[in-house]
Amino acid sequence: MKIPFYQVDAFSRRIFGGNPAAVCLLESWLDDNVLQSIAAENNLSETAFLIQRSKERYALRWFTPAVEIDLCGHATIASAFVIFSFINNSLSSVDFETASGPLSVTRAGELLSLDLSARKPQRTETSPIISQALGAEPLDVLKSRDLLIVFRDEPTIREMNPDLDTLKQIRDVFGVIVTARGEKSDFVSRFFAPNAGIPEDPVAGSAHCTLTPYWADRLKKTHLHAFQFSKRGGELFCENAGDRVRISGNAVLYAKGELYL
Repeated sequence: MKIPFYQVDAFSRRIFGGNPAAVCLLESWLDDNVLQSIAAENNLSETAFLIQRSKERYALRWFTPAVEIDLCGHATIASAFVIFSFINNSLSSVDFETASGPLSVTRAGELLSLDLSARKPQRTETSPIISQALGAEPLDVLKSRDLLIVFRDEPTIREMNPDLDTLKQIRDVFGVIVTARGEKSDFVSRFFAPNAGIPEDPVAGSAHCTLTPYWADRLKKTHLHAFQFSKRGGELFCENAGDRVRISGNAVLYAKGELYL
């Protein structure tokens, strides 16, 4: 069996930036163990698997090297990029059936925009594990699917060197987002999910479902410019729309080929 395979750097205008995702085109679902093995072999933060349902609709699933997850923003952007670039370049939008419900991606020039449900965080108790794991005292701690930890300034986020083994003790969330006001953007962030096989996600689109409503409320702005720090770095343009958020960015192709099973 040959499976068409693409590797795309999402939320970047250049290769080796943003967040790399693998995109695999299937004719039908393979056994979950096989999908998980492919994701582990790819060893990227997420691998997306697509099945075409119609000209403009696809079924979509996401796997980290360790588990299947319910939402991945950058791999959805990467999947749409593959469809627009290699399957049907006449489309201006594409719809996905996912574990998080229907999702859509539209394009305007080179900018791809993903519409998602907002995950407005609520304040929660501060655990001593947080400052121990992250090496700094937070200003605020909130929770949605992920733990959102707010710090004083951008250098704290940029220079943070977390103890991932200690961070693994936080088990009732998918990942940990650290954030602060940006110096050249509205806000900056980083994202860690060691219990899901992702020590640090270079650019986490889904984390911005939580970051966008938080910073929109705090800054009293609807449109936000965001930057995620990591070795690769990524730029996002976010729009708060009440119970929805719109996350936009660029994507570039790094590789394409075939998997042999």
